Amino acid sequence: MERQIPKNVRQIGNVSDSPKIYVEDYVDTFFLQLSEKSEKEKQPEGAFLIGEMQKQDNEEYIYIYGAIKIKELKKEGGEYLISDKTWKCGCEECSQYFEEGEIIGWFVTEHDLQLAPGSINVKLHKKLFPKKNTVLVMKDSTNQEDVFFVHKLGDLMEIGGHYTYYEKNPCMQNYMIASRKKNGAVQTENVEDTAAQSFRSLVRERGGQKRERRTGSLMYGISTCLVLVLIVMGVSMMNNFSKMKSLQNKINVVAEGEKQTSSPDVKETSGAAATVEKNQEAADTEKESAEITEENEGEEQTEDKNTESVPVSGTAVAADENDGIYVVEKGDTLAIISKKMYGDVNHVDAISRMNGLQNGNLIYIGQKLILP
Repeated sequence: MERQIPKNVRQIGNVSDSPKIYVEDYVDTFFLQLSEKSEKEKQPEGAFLIGEMQKQDNEEYIYIYGAIKIKELKKEGGEYLISDKTWKCGCEECSQYFEEGEIIGWFVTEHDLQLAPGSINVKLHKKLFPKKNTVLVMKDSTNQEDVFFVHKLGDLMEIGGHYTYYEKNPCMQNYMIASRKKNGAVQTENVEDTAAQSFRSLVRERGGQKRERRTGSLMYGISTCLVLVLIVMGVSMMNNFSKMKSLQNKINVVAEGEKQTSSPDVKETSGAAATVEKNQEAADTEKESAEITEENEGEEQTEDKNTESVPVSGTAVAADENDGIYVVEKGDTLAIISKKMYGDVNHVDAISRMNGLQNGNLIYIGQKLILP
């Protein structure tokens, strides 16, 4: 079955060379773990590369989706030694964890490593991997620099760059869990996975921009409604003031016209005018109260609609304590995962180191995390 070219990728270096090399993110994390162990113990570490080779549209592709640790990798006089027993063990583990996988190369890392294979190791590579386009990856554990070599034209040729891609990889996850249980967890400390870090930062940035746009739209709607309410209230108050002023002017005119009448008549007229004024004021007050009540009801309806529009999300926990894997759900952070699985937040650093995360909260939905 022809593999589709991955879409979620990150370019590392110049990828103009052929063949195109794609390394799955869990494999890259495993390389980092071996590199840190080598730096700590000052001993070489290595792994057999599991993957497949394909050709599409006259372009050659190499997909590395698994890695098996080389048991008892030794080095004498600049030459790496891989015994028949070690090779047989690697083939057995490849069949166990990667049923359809093929060993297509190897990975080595050690302190202050010269990133060139040398004629002796080229000879070893040709012996173990005589097939065209097999891969050698060399990584200096001191500065975390790595170089990819491909077997072509009768030699190991350096490739200028490769891709890191991201997809579900249960086979590599199961191998890493089994290896951790068998040999103890190999944690990474202060090791930055530049490709994964950049990819997760991009995902987080895009998610933050969407949330900001939704929040900004909601606040804009609420502000507009409040401005409209204030305008309506202002217009209503101005109208009532104008009516009261007009009524007062009419009363003054009536009073001026009745100056020549008798005192009882004046009192009666004044009383009638006062009554008219009070009635008019009462009517205006009732009208204003009714308008304000309607406006308040409009505000409450607007607030209800806004309140109903805010989605409420729940947190779902998907974890299998027996195999040590936790599937990231919406709203999860490492602190939340630690509290769910252990009852406290003291395991955040351990989870980050176990999965090669520099920034612990840069995780995405559906990602599977190895639990310490």
